[in-house]
Amino acid sequence: MRLARVALVWSALATAVVVPIAAAATSPLLAWRDPVYISAGFAGVVALGLLLVQPLLMGGYLPELSAHRGRCIHRWIGVLLVVAVVAHVGALWLTSPPDVIDALLFASPTPFSAWGVIAMWAVFATALLAALRRQLRVRLRSWRAGHMVLAVFIVVGSVIHTILIEGTMETMSKVALCALVIAATVKVIADLRGWAKRWSR
Repeated sequence: MRLARVALVWSALATAVVVPIAAAATSPLLAWRDPVYISAGFAGVVALGLLLVQPLLMGGYLPELSAHRGRCIHRWIGVLLVVAVVAHVGALWLTSPPDVIDALLFASPTPFSAWGVIAMWAVFATALLAALRRQLRVRLRSWRAGHMVLAVFIVVGSVIHTILIEGTMETMSKVALCALVIAATVKVIADLRGWAKRWSR
């Protein structure tokens, strides 16, 4: 029974991440795109999938992973998330530098660009805060609060950015993945706040 539950959880997670990527790979829109632009798109899809894994690791919801191992993987997934975002933006820059500049300056006529930039800077700020936590001597409770706030900006910005884009991602799988990312984030924030209240008592 336990093994069946473990297999079910990991299979569900793999399906939630892989299906949107596979669906995007079969999009007819890819026929009119150059390889660099396609790479940019898939880097974004991978980043969204990683956003689902992160709260699940942080909340300890994935079976057969100890709390320590879950936190270690969470940090490495964070590094991969930064790499995916850099690849996404970097490839778009190679495709059309003026569009990227407009997006970074919040001057782009496309609404999804601004939300993507907000999420990008939140990802970078989170990585920087994690890397410099000991040097800055930030209290653990304050660091966790800041990390959580930035995570909300990342998730909200990324989801709106994704939903507004009409690109290679298939609509139903895209919406489902975004909904799962939001649900997992809300769940872990609620649980962490509950644990913090119990500890304070």
